[in-house]
Amino acid sequence: MAIERIVNTFNDDEDVQEQELEVTLRPKDFENYIGQERLKQNLKLAIDAAKKRGESIDHVLLYGPPGLGKTTMATVIANEMGASIRVTSGPAVERAGDLASLLTNLQDGDILFIDEIHRLNRNVEEVLYSAMEDFKLDIMLGKGPSARSMRLDLPQFTIIGATTRAGSLAAPLRDRFGLIHRLEFYKPEEIQKIIERAAQILGVKIDKAASRELALRSRLTPRIANRLLKRTRDYADVNGDGIIDTVVTTQAFKLLEIDELGLDPADRMLLAAIIDNHNGGPVGVETLAALTSEERSTIEDVFEPYLMQIGLLERTPRGRKVTAKTYSHLNKAKKDTTDDQPSLL
Repeated sequence: MAIERIVNTFNDDEDVQEQELEVTLRPKDFENYIGQERLKQNLKLAIDAAKKRGESIDHVLLYGPPGLGKTTMATVIANEMGASIRVTSGPAVERAGDLASLLTNLQDGDILFIDEIHRLNRNVEEVLYSAMEDFKLDIMLGKGPSARSMRLDLPQFTIIGATTRAGSLAAPLRDRFGLIHRLEFYKPEEIQKIIERAAQILGVKIDKAASRELALRSRLTPRIANRLLKRTRDYADVNGDGIIDTVVTTQAFKLLEIDELGLDPADRMLLAAIIDNHNGGPVGVETLAALTSEERSTIEDVFEPYLMQIGLLERTPRGRKVTAKTYSHLNKAKKDTTDDQPSLL
């Protein structure tokens, strides 16, 4: 049976109610979007220029670790442009005909948001090239000797793509985006503001010290911050008076097994495996996947970005290795390997 990770940065498609609640917490405009200041400045400039010229904004590619607000930012861009937005994902667009159906139903100025755009089928991707560049759609009618091609005119639309793996995008597709921006991890004080805003929307009373403690354990990620707030609210409602204070947060985190750096048992197991089985590394990612029973993509997209950000993990040409900070955090002693070396005498 799979164990639910509270600090998992991916959305759980099965929990519809949880997703609907998460949508209500998302900001709708730049004014309420906390953090990512440099990104917001660049996008504001592009949006203001496009509106002044009466044009659609250039195609936008947003990339970075999961949970940082790429989907939210796409919605904010649409709202700031006063445009309608259609949402899909790379795996959902299986055939070129699926993409043609989406594009031909757009209106001038509309935005098509494609999440996980790096997972688009290559045949679909090639159809997208001319659509993005020339606003033309080439389709084939019929099969065999009687087949003929037809070129359709498309409205002036904007593609916003989101990916956790910008390096996996084909160069021709990446080059067709006029605006390419990375979303960075948030600062603890920004996460604290996000938590306090979410608490206000949810009607939850939380004191400053508790919101700061939540922020420090949220892996610098808004999605996790909101999730921890909801789990802490549950604990306060059941075991307290509904008010979230430092006592409630401490007890809730103890129950959830989330430590002061925001690591959960899965994080600690991965780091301990590197230390206990490979003397701190380096160790290959495939070996780590086998040791932890996780997919390679999960290790690369979910575990590694935050662990490297806080200095607990390093990525080297020979593999992954832990740092001195990791030994200290896990209360493990570094093994002295000098005695294991063969003598040259």
